Formats: sequence, structure tokens, C-alpha cells
Amino acid sequence: MEYVRFGSTGMKVSQFCLGCMTYGSPDWREWVLDERASRPFIKQALDKGINFFDTADMYSLGRSEEVLGRSLLSMVPRDEVVIASKVGLPLSDKPNDRGLSRKHILSSIDASLKRLGTDYLDLYIIHRLDPETSFEETIEALDTVVKSGKARYIGASSMYAWQFMRMLDLQERYGLAKFVSMQNHYNLIYREEEREMLPLCREMGIALTPWSPLARGLLAGTRKQQTVRNRSDQPARLWYDQPSDEDNIIASLELLASRRGVSAAQIALAWVASRPGVTAPIIGASKPHHLEDAVASLKIVLTDEEVGELEAAYKPRAVAGLTM
Repeated sequence: MEYVRFGSTGMKVSQFCLGCMTYGSPDWREWVLDERASRPFIKQALDKGINFFDTADMYSLGRSEEVLGRSLLSMVPRDEVVIASKVGLPLSDKPNDRGLSRKHILSSIDASLKRLGTDYLDLYIIHRLDPETSFEETIEALDTVVKSGKARYIGASSMYAWQFMRMLDLQERYGLAKFVSMQNHYNLIYREEEREMLPLCREMGIALTPWSPLARGLLAGTRKQQTVRNRSDQPARLWYDQPSDEDNIIASLELLASRRGVSAAQIALAWVASRPGVTAPIIGASKPHHLEDAVASLKIVLTDEEVGELEAAYKPRAVAGLTM
């Protein structure tokens, strides 16, 4: 595992980030692993050299943060890992238990730190935009979080490029803490981010940490399987709704994987990790081979011809993933 600079910051992260939505409580989603089942994957990630871990307050309604904090910090000193969490999506039916208001952000950072068992986050991310709160209120609250020492850096997630640029401009204008990362939807099946968001982030020195690099498992062959998550994953059915086009991409992927003698997941991860500007794709792991595939993909160098094969079947599609 190599460690790369996180955008224009001086912080170094592993080439993959372990996404922790899978860890928490099956009461939230039936495919989520409980704490006992989660710990081996967190340990495996550390053993593989991963030092970057991503969770969110809404994952298992806080339980994911608790599981990650207890497990991770019992295995490694706090300063050796990079911990990210997110704020914004609903935690309950209460009107202020959601969104990006100053009230909710300042309450949520304290709650996340308590659940994680740490004094600070390395990265605090807004988990989608809040249409009912102004950009100015949100970025001023995030600046307070950084200046208070409760987060080292702040990041954003899926939105339109113009929205992200507007917020970056306001941060620059008012001298506020700036976003250093963008966690966006990007994989072989969904490449709309190449039009504006990826070039913007490269220009501005923003770290890119794509979520769902395997398209909720479709690029690893789960369309043909009836897994628990497959049966209940409504967002995936909304985002990946063009089976004929997507199956052509998957067929090219599987053909190349067969020629290379590796899994389709390894090729798909090698492709996304090699795209210009990408810092650390976020990977999930609920089976031991998931992390094995991710680490093995780091050794794969795709030729220009192979990249062309993988990308040839792509067709423009509607923007997806801006809401959950």
C-alpha cells in the first residue's frame, strides 16, 4: 500500500478508503453487519495498510460510528489513522435532526465525536446539500467546526459542479475553511462526473474520493446474484436502470478480466483508481475477498487500449446519486 497526498493538503492517505456503511446494526438495514462481525474487516483493512476510514452519522443511525470508533481505536493509535464522518441526512423525524443548518452541524459534530470516542475528526463531510439552508450558513458553521479543533479538514459530497464552485468561492471570499475533498458518484457505469466535477476538482486541488466504485456491486457481478442487499437496495435500482447499456459495459469488463486472469472487481477498481485526479476510492467490505480484490487491483496497470475497451460502451445518462 502506498500513501498519497490528500488533494492540496499535506495529509497522506492510503490509496483506498474503507467505507463503513456496512458496519453497525442490521436493525437499520438487513445487510449491515453487527459489531462482532464488523471487527475482522476493520482489522483486515489495517493489516492491508489502509489508514483511511469513512462513516456517517446516519449509517445505522449512529451505530456505525460507535462500531468503527470502538473497533479501530482498540487496534491502532488515533494519530495513525484518518477518520471521516458525514452530516446532513435525516437521523429521525424531528425537524432539526437533519440538514446543514448551524444548529444541526454544531450539535452533530459533538454527537459524532462522542460516538467515535475521539476528540477530533480528520475530515468532516456534508452528506449531500440541504435545499433549506443557505450556502453561507453552512460554510460558516463548518468554519466554526474547524476553528474549534473538532475537525482538521472539511469535505463535500455529491452535488452539481456549479454548486460546489459557488461554495468554494464563498469560502475564499470570506476567508473561511475550504473544502479539501469531494466524495462523488463515479464508476464505469456512471461517468457523468467527467463532464464538470472531475475537471473542477483537478483544477482546484480537491481530493476525489469516489463512492460506489463497483456500482453497488454490479461491476463485481451481483446483477446475476440474489444477495440480501441486492433484493433490498432501492437506490441501486434507481441509479442503475439501463440494463442493456450497463450489461454491455459489464461484458467488456468481464472479457478483459478473463484475459488478465483476475476478477472483474479488480479491473473495475483499477480503472477508477487510475482516473486523473482520483485520490482514494471508497470501498465496502462484507466478505474477506472484497479487500483482497481492492489491494490486488493496485498492481494492475491498464493500457490505453484496455481503458478504451472498458469505456467504449458508455452512453450519457441522467444525473444520479445527488440524493439518497
